Amino acid sequence: MARKRKSSKTNYSSANELDLVKGGRDFFDLLIELIDGAEETIHIQIYIFDADETGNLVAEALKRAAARKVKVWLLVDGYASQSLPTPFIQDLVEAGISFNRFEPFFKRRNFYFGRRMHHKIVVVDSLHGLVGGINISNRYNDSDGNPAWLDWAAHVTGECAFALEQVCVETWNLELDDRTRRLPKQRPHPDYKSNKPCKIGVIRNDWVMRKNQISRTYLQLFKAAQSEIIIMSSYFLPGRLFRRGLSRAVRRGVKVRLILAGKSDIALAKYAERYMYRWLLRHHIRIFEYQPTVLHGKVATMDGTRTTIGSYNVNNISAYSSIELNLDVDDEIFSANVQSRFEKIIKSDCREFTNEDYTKRTSLIAKFFQYLAYWMVRILYYLSTFYFKQKE
Repeated sequence: MARKRKSSKTNYSSANELDLVKGGRDFFDLLIELIDGAEETIHIQIYIFDADETGNLVAEALKRAAARKVKVWLLVDGYASQSLPTPFIQDLVEAGISFNRFEPFFKRRNFYFGRRMHHKIVVVDSLHGLVGGINISNRYNDSDGNPAWLDWAAHVTGECAFALEQVCVETWNLELDDRTRRLPKQRPHPDYKSNKPCKIGVIRNDWVMRKNQISRTYLQLFKAAQSEIIIMSSYFLPGRLFRRGLSRAVRRGVKVRLILAGKSDIALAKYAERYMYRWLLRHHIRIFEYQPTVLHGKVATMDGTRTTIGSYNVNNISAYSSIELNLDVDDEIFSANVQSRFEKIIKSDCREFTNEDYTKRTSLIAKFFQYLAYWMVRILYYLSTFYFKQKE
């Protein structure tokens, strides 16, 4: 008998201020500033933490915080961050940082089965939070002659940061057999008074825990949109419900635009994604491929009034297997800013892929390989999510 799904009601708070932060130097400058300003606690939960220049930059800041007696908890994904050197981890622990890995059910160096902790969260002093798709690695930072992959984060100050901290505590405790290391629920931060109130909900996908709030929010955006939807997605392979929601929005007269990767770090995924182009173009959904670097952002905005931003990719791994976290932002100022930034990116950094392009640039051989890639990726998604979908 299938288990009943837990309530997926989203709790919103309004005593918040929110800023959109572009990945690269802007993000990491802010991250180091927040860590160096921490007085009591720091939670970082991240999918990829590399021991490169960027990773060492963040590690040194965390060690400085620990030396000031700030309590620091660092949780990394056990698959994506498995290459972290043991001496690097020992150095963090010896500095006073609490370190742990989120382990999937089964993993090898090139394969895993079960949940990934795919979210990217930073919470400082229960007051400041960063949520987005940005990992701690050189690929997400700017260096001389090498611009960062395109990605985004939301910087929230206020009540929402405390809600994010509760997620961090819950996720940390899931991975501990030793009850003495488990964290108690934190006390709320004193009432925060915002000069620019912003309504934000913390939404999650975790099929094992019966949470599907992010998937539901996307479907709500498709249904509620009146004029326009813009989606930026790095690995865009929507399932049947998403495709139905998008096509129905178009039939209502909603303009749908996608900002997708022109260059991808996973060639197979991009081939599979391009197999979807025929369906998208047939349903009058415009496709814009980002050209300067790899696109890694995961953001959707509707009518310049509502936005979701975080770690969630529009595909079945995010829907059924990974632990994902987004912010659902019901705010015109923030959403208008997101839309404005995306309009500039579409105009200056993207190339539209049209029906004419599909006809001229997609040979029979290319179509064949795209078809193969699509079904290979579908099978991989199916194998990695089969157990959880059976519980549905």
